[in-house]
Amino acid sequence: MVMQILKSFEPADRKVVEELLKRSASLLQDKEIGQRVDDILRRVRKEGDQALLEYTERFDQVKLSAGQLKVSEEEIERALEEVEEANLQALKVAADNITRFHTRQLRNSHFSPEEEGIILGQIYRPLEQVGIYIPGGTAPLVSTVLMTALPARVAGVGKIIMASPPNKEGKINPYILAAARLSQVDEIYRAGGAQAIAGLAYGTETIPRVNKIIGPGNIYVALAKIKVYGQVDIDMVAGPSEVVVVADEQANPAFAAADLLSQAEHDPLSRSILITTSLELAQQVEQEIKNQIETLPRADICRTSLAQHGAIIVVKDLNEACELVNRIAPEHLELQVAHPWELLGRIKNAGAIFLGNETGESVGDYIAGPSHVLPTSGTARFASPLGVDDFIKRSSLIAYTRPALAKYGQDIIRLAEIEGLSAHARAIEVRCPFTAEKAEALKSRR
Repeated sequence: MVMQILKSFEPADRKVVEELLKRSASLLQDKEIGQRVDDILRRVRKEGDQALLEYTERFDQVKLSAGQLKVSEEEIERALEEVEEANLQALKVAADNITRFHTRQLRNSHFSPEEEGIILGQIYRPLEQVGIYIPGGTAPLVSTVLMTALPARVAGVGKIIMASPPNKEGKINPYILAAARLSQVDEIYRAGGAQAIAGLAYGTETIPRVNKIIGPGNIYVALAKIKVYGQVDIDMVAGPSEVVVVADEQANPAFAAADLLSQAEHDPLSRSILITTSLELAQQVEQEIKNQIETLPRADICRTSLAQHGAIIVVKDLNEACELVNRIAPEHLELQVAHPWELLGRIKNAGAIFLGNETGESVGDYIAGPSHVLPTSGTARFASPLGVDDFIKRSSLIAYTRPALAKYGQDIIRLAEIEGLSAHARAIEVRCPFTAEKAEALKSRR
């Protein structure tokens, strides 16, 4: 058995389902790893490039000089030449879709004239500098470059700075560099892990300090982002990737199995869950997984993920399926049911929702347009996908005239006095000494 089949209506299985729904953040609480990350952050903050280069040599097994940290224009141009034209075209299609979608999210500053000459409003401004972290490893996350940098570019961020770990030859994957060029990333640095997060958060002699850091990474990167928050903003603390597929009897078992496997191949900690109203479909999907997994290069990762964190849950009806979905609050949710749009109104918590049998999660991962940087680990209960709003800040605008202050001054003074903040009250009194009550009091004294 690759995945366990659980029946929610049977008491013994129900207990297993409840345990499955619990998420553990134990890795983020690992004191030993936390201490290592603290040491890295402290050294990079204090020693700058020197510490960064030492950690690069230790963890990435490549010796660089400070002058080699920044990727040159020549290297980016060579990378573009290495990328096959058809693959470059696919990146361009994705980039166009992502840009078009996020352009719709742009906000306009607004000003509203009120009574007595009062003007209220909000001004939206893009962040000045943003840092994007792109992991290295065996699977270059080319799509993540597009999905993070392009919303920032659409938002109008002044400078986009990318950090990615080099390989043992000191190079960054050419597809990552090509995607960065298409996304108009301004500067690229060879740096990975917690040391790269430190460099972006604090700045070094070579790497500029940014206002916000976004992008996925391993446990060291996640902890580093948590620890630098406050010095800079961060997008989120990303947990293992996850998908929930809701399917009824009309779903295609081959489609459902393929989508569960596509999530499982990310990481042994990934979560792939099928919730279905059909025991027959559950059994068919399990068999499809057994058949399909044999031909996957990352089959071992898939097996570990599905065995330890995956499940097929048979429920009594789609209402119960929606209840489970809202409790899980998954990163990705697929509705492979006969009438997905009718089910949509019952879904309250999900990062991205894929409707219909033809809309596999991979569509959203690569080409559809919405960013695939999504809330994980149940945070879809309160968090949203990455978008233009993550790269802008807003300032409130307040302008009062003297008549407006005369009208509301006494109320402001009363509220300040309730809080015991006399200087706040006086700041109004010195501007507007003859409020209605003050004028009356003055008359009575005469």
